[in-house]
Amino acid sequence: MIIRQESVDSKSALKDLPSASPLLSANLVLVFGSVKRFSEGKLQSFLKARYPTAQLVGCSTSGEISPTGVYDDSIQITAIQWEKTIQRVAQTKMTGMQNSFETGVGLAKQLKADSLRTILVISDGLNANGSELVKGFQSVLGDVPIVGGLAGDGFGFVKTLQLFNETVSDNQVIAVGLYGNALITSSGALGGWRPYGPPRKVTKSEKNVVFEMDGKPALPLYRMYIGEAFARGLPGTGLNFPLAIIEEGKRDVEKIRTLLAIDNKNNSLTFAGNVEEGETVRLCQTNHDRLVEGACNAANLVMNGLSVSKTNQVGLALCVSCVGRKGVMGENVSDEIKLVQQILGSQTSVAGFYSYGEIAPRPNTTDSVLHNQTMTIGYLSENLLA
Repeated sequence: MIIRQESVDSKSALKDLPSASPLLSANLVLVFGSVKRFSEGKLQSFLKARYPTAQLVGCSTSGEISPTGVYDDSIQITAIQWEKTIQRVAQTKMTGMQNSFETGVGLAKQLKADSLRTILVISDGLNANGSELVKGFQSVLGDVPIVGGLAGDGFGFVKTLQLFNETVSDNQVIAVGLYGNALITSSGALGGWRPYGPPRKVTKSEKNVVFEMDGKPALPLYRMYIGEAFARGLPGTGLNFPLAIIEEGKRDVEKIRTLLAIDNKNNSLTFAGNVEEGETVRLCQTNHDRLVEGACNAANLVMNGLSVSKTNQVGLALCVSCVGRKGVMGENVSDEIKLVQQILGSQTSVAGFYSYGEIAPRPNTTDSVLHNQTMTIGYLSENLLA
């Protein structure tokens, strides 16, 4: 596995990069940048000329992750050349959020094979139900690990863009299947949020839309708990008050849901993933130190999933963290990335983005789910002796 990374900061242009490609024979190029950068029109042609044999996959973000920290309005490019791993890429256009499950099924069928080891997924961030999308993949592929996330648009929640080879547009879902026994994978996903306030039972919901909690209209109840000052800024201020889904018998919160939209007519709340009827939920809060601790614990989970002999070789850590975490940490958001890099070691290249939803297996399992408000890390490397 050979990895080369390039960066274009907010004050530079693609033409400012060195003229020579750093990895002309790359198989896969991951690209993360702002909506503005993805809208410029020159990105895909520039990258195709620079990496002529590679599949180009990427998305707009709410912040770009690099080994040195977090950037806004930049372009972060990670080129990968596999030594033994085989890759296949499938792509489709969403036809509506209600078809998210079917979208996952269709992509999974294209990638299914006995040698499939993991899937990277990049999806539109506003027009896909991430929970249903992942369930669609799992219905075909079982417990094959899935990592990735939903594209971002800063804190705008207006439009997200995805890159697949020559195409930049919204409503895309792109899946990269990686195959063969040489591939080494590990993952980690933890948040750092703590529930507060009384538990509430979801008494009426449809997938990711909650209508009632404890038999009361959901939106007025939510507004009451976050206070009038924050309620005036909804849905954006909802990033500070996600819902924790309380699972019986589990000490730690593993499922958190970020608010995406509100509907004043029917008093409903729309979240980035499913909230099922009968589930118990509580509001969450956090601070900088808890979030950084959560990210460090996610990185430690990655290391725990690797044998000692495999922790000193070249690898890629695809980090997908939530825009809500970035909002809480503000100008100190790079702290969590720098500590993740420190734990994983200099031989691991860090790349990724701040998102509208994160996809990764639950801790210490292969059960992939949509996370919110979480640092997720998908680790990839190769065993050349396999």
